[in-house]
Amino acid sequence: MTYPVVKLGDVVTTTSGGTPSRGNKSYYGGDIPWVKSGELPDGDIVHVEETITQDGLDNSSAKLVPSGTLLIAMYGATVGKLGILRSPAATNQAVCAIYPSAEINRDYLFYWLLCNRDSLIKSSFGGAQPNISQTVIRGLEVTLPPLDVQQSIVRKLTSLFSEVEKAYKAAEKQLDETVNLANSIIADSLNSGKCIKNSLGNVLDEVKKGIGDDWQQFPVLGATRKGLALAKEPVGKHPHKYKPVIPGTVFYNPMRILIGSIAFVDDGTPSGITSPDYVALRGKEGVVDSRWFYYWLRSPLGEQCINSLARGAVRERMLFNRLSTGVIELPDYSVQKAASEALKAIEPLRTTAQSRLRDINALPEKLMSQAFHF
Repeated sequence: MTYPVVKLGDVVTTTSGGTPSRGNKSYYGGDIPWVKSGELPDGDIVHVEETITQDGLDNSSAKLVPSGTLLIAMYGATVGKLGILRSPAATNQAVCAIYPSAEINRDYLFYWLLCNRDSLIKSSFGGAQPNISQTVIRGLEVTLPPLDVQQSIVRKLTSLFSEVEKAYKAAEKQLDETVNLANSIIADSLNSGKCIKNSLGNVLDEVKKGIGDDWQQFPVLGATRKGLALAKEPVGKHPHKYKPVIPGTVFYNPMRILIGSIAFVDDGTPSGITSPDYVALRGKEGVVDSRWFYYWLRSPLGEQCINSLARGAVRERMLFNRLSTGVIELPDYSVQKAASEALKAIEPLRTTAQSRLRDINALPEKLMSQAFHF
């Protein structure tokens, strides 16, 4: 079935908000929710960080927007993000409020914009930080089937998205359970006998030497919050300096270790190379089992150690010389090895849960693409 394509501006009106002067404290802390672009969750907006007063509203370009209004972010990293107000609120100037006419269903438009966000961002302007304007938004083309067809699409997608959300929560719970199990194994190993305190520098060996001229034979690996992953960026200017990361190697991004970007190359995983800017290390033979240490480092105990060494800046580098000053309690090596084998056994469960989450994350786009395939 072929339906007409119209400019969005033909079937909606738009407005943007404003920011009351930060220099006037009486403009803030009132009972009017004030929505910023970073608070648009691609769904219902229930809670916001700040509120403004009636004076703040009256003395700025902010406007009170009714409950049920569709919002879209126009600036920066959140450009194209969407939200639907569940209570009256004001917005800042980076948020566009969209008011559909009787010809177009609000939720149909929400799903349409969500499905076509990439093309919306491509039409952005403003250099490195993408920006869109009300003019760009009103100029977007939207397919406009009859209202009953729009409503049918909304009902179908709402039902499917509900099932997707249930599946996502189930997979997320499974992943959390594997993390909790790993943390329990680490804790049990520390409670199973006498532990000896030592500095990390005494029990770990840093990998410093680059791979050399053989770098082309290996994949480039990265460390993420979820662990090991192929690097997104290609090899840099000095590929021979990239560090070899073979099975038994723990490595991390020193700029992101505070948020958990730590990886481990386990047995059976092909060797690779990683950025010379990363910290790579291995447990000293017979002293620290590297797999045990990896899970310790990602556990609350490792997080506590990392935080104790940090100086408060999330973007501060934590190179090996800083990490080496941390203190670790080490169980007997045989206890570590036994725990390590148990940790190895749960790794397939974690990998399966992560794979399911990736597949589920890809479902909404596929479902919307099918729904709007007229």
